[in-house]
Amino acid sequence: MTVHYAIVRACLTAIVAAVLASAPAAHAWGGLGHRLTGLIAAKRLTPTAQQNVAWLIGPQSLADVASWADRQVDAEVQTSYWHYLNIPPTATAYDRDRDCPRQPGVAAGARNDRWRDCAVDRILYHEERLADLSLDRADRATALKFLVHFVGDVHQPLHVGRRADRGGNSIEAVWFAEKTNLHSVWDSQLIENEKLSFSEFAAFIDHPTLEELKTWQGSTYADWALESKALRDRVYRIGDGKLGYQYAYDNIGVIKRRLLQAGVRLSGVLNAVFASAAPSIPAPSEPSEPNP
Repeated sequence: MTVHYAIVRACLTAIVAAVLASAPAAHAWGGLGHRLTGLIAAKRLTPTAQQNVAWLIGPQSLADVASWADRQVDAEVQTSYWHYLNIPPTATAYDRDRDCPRQPGVAAGARNDRWRDCAVDRILYHEERLADLSLDRADRATALKFLVHFVGDVHQPLHVGRRADRGGNSIEAVWFAEKTNLHSVWDSQLIENEKLSFSEFAAFIDHPTLEELKTWQGSTYADWALESKALRDRVYRIGDGKLGYQYAYDNIGVIKRRLLQAGVRLSGVLNAVFASAAPSIPAPSEPSEPNP
């Protein structure tokens, strides 16, 4: 019996290791980038949306919870697939059957095949749960945290990756003499190179035109993924892999635009979901005066 248990445990460990090795790292933009997205979105919420966000996650802000989903991956391995999708280099459109894998053990067209394991589907899934007033407050708060994160993820070009190199995780690079990989450069190192806090960074980039606001919020989640895919060629122009000032100069503008788009679009999603006021939060009761 002990031997049997040891074999089962070894097999499960191997399966989990294989899953994690084959998938891109779940993290995108790093903590700083995700906080930027949350802060930019929060500034554009309607009063009603602000009330709902405060009711669900207060006293935390969208910026505070923006990286929460990354911390769930170790406990829930399946959620690692929700942070990205792979679109082939020659594809000109998003194809759900090709680009968004079914959940493990679920047959195509089965009743539980409604939701699949990729960023586009999971944005839709958590948006629906967030809007579902029949769910309890905790479940809707969880949906909000996932939604904030995945909107940011899909705007990172390497989270709409090439399966062969795991979204750049398998491509070694040197960033200012530090060994790293291409995915990490785009997740955090290019942003951190600006030497700004997330609030300073947001103030610097948060100036979209009215036309940009209208266009960006009028696009679909698949459109957002295809925009990231269209940026991949420039991301992969790394020469000998020794990256520094020139690579940062060539690409920081792309990152600023994608972070701004993510924040603007997240605010549009939340404003649409929160069309009605949230239940009021009862004020704490005053302690009663002792009887004389």
